[in-house]
Amino acid sequence: MNITVNAKPHDISATTLDAALRELGLTSPALATALNGSFVSRAKRVDTQLTEGDRIEVLAPMQGG
Repeated sequence: MNITVNAKPHDISATTLDAALRELGLTSPALATALNGSFVSRAKRVDTQLTEGDRIEVLAPMQGG
């Protein structure tokens, strides 16, 4: 399935948001996710189904000062 993650195209086999993140190596517990512009909580990622052409945004906190 073709999806876009942070404005970059990806071809994945996963069908849920949680599985897609794992497949893409995005496994940090401190990630915020949005699917097609709507926030998806960590608890709901496992049940959130993906479809062809979905847009996912993934944000992670940055350290520094």
